Amino acid sequence: MNTEHDWTTTPLTAGMLRGAVEVERTPHGLLPHRLPASARRQFPDDQLAMAEAQPSGVRLVFRTRATTVELDALPTKRAYVGAPLPPDGVYDLLVDGVLAGQATVPGGRLRMIDMATQAAEVREGPAGTAHFADLPPYDKDVEIWLPHTEGTELVALRTDAPVEPAPESGRKVWLHHGSSISHGSNAAHPTGIWPALAASRGEVDLVNLGFSGSALLDPFTARAMRDIPADLISVKLGINIVNADLMRLRAFGPAVHGFLDTIREGHPGTPLLVVSSILCPVQEDTPGPLAPDFGDGVFRFKATGDPAERAAGRLTLNVIRDELARIVEQRAADDPHLHYLDGRELYGAADYAELPLPDEVHPSPEAHRRIGDNFARLVFGPGGAFHAGPA
Repeated sequence: MNTEHDWTTTPLTAGMLRGAVEVERTPHGLLPHRLPASARRQFPDDQLAMAEAQPSGVRLVFRTRATTVELDALPTKRAYVGAPLPPDGVYDLLVDGVLAGQATVPGGRLRMIDMATQAAEVREGPAGTAHFADLPPYDKDVEIWLPHTEGTELVALRTDAPVEPAPESGRKVWLHHGSSISHGSNAAHPTGIWPALAASRGEVDLVNLGFSGSALLDPFTARAMRDIPADLISVKLGINIVNADLMRLRAFGPAVHGFLDTIREGHPGTPLLVVSSILCPVQEDTPGPLAPDFGDGVFRFKATGDPAERAAGRLTLNVIRDELARIVEQRAADDPHLHYLDGRELYGAADYAELPLPDEVHPSPEAHRRIGDNFARLVFGPGGAFHAGPA
């Protein structure tokens, strides 16, 4: 902590957070969650527990004249046995909606995962400080977007001028659910994930329920979406169902219907967009499960299923796209606010040729921008499912 300033310490409250579904008070501070406790009690494994506590899309917002801001936080970082430690997560500071600074918090807890057994060991560590300086010296709205890749307990906020509550934006709330790609895997910083980029272009407030490995049509996720206030809703389905080899075609269709039925219980007339997977060549016509592949010394994923088993109901991305399109067409006859978008319009063959998937599943930072730009154009733009039309 820099001691040269006359610091103002502002108590952190849940009301200062945007994009969180629930906020837990821990012995250290505030822990944002992206699923409610009712859902968290039903998690079948640690994967989703870890993912929902990584605050993708969550930001701390306030108004201040301060030129220097410090945020103390206790990160929970993820690493894998035998692999290099990942870089520290990035905190993005925006001034009046424009990126004005970035910082990291070293140290913290380390969750070490054995990929072979999925066993995890947690090593405790200290909290640290994200420091931002040289901000403009006038009244401004400040947003600190928390790291999308590591759990974050917020401990203390210090500024060199008083803090006031941020005014309500007046923007529509966009509630989005998806896989690790929506969570932000391989994006370089939290406002660089494709949903954040699309939300900025569409001038909406994002609530991001993108969960690494866990867009699996879980009923508790549908119930959470049913109960979260939202003006616009999208669900991006496919890749996790296939790469987990979770179900067969017979189960998939009814599960999609049930998921949409539950959302509609709370949002009967809200624009609801179903999006299929972006192009992923290793899974287009080959079933899962997905497995790591170090064949040429570079970490990539490969599909291990047998394409011939599609006839027996094994799922691939193309099978799922056809089923999603069929389901939406059928339901839209009675639900005029339900829409479908083929994910290959966000990232398709031409995009893959120009911006290939580094590990054959997750987009690069540049591809995140491409997906975000395409989503904004196709969905928020004229003729899109979320287009507001003339004022």
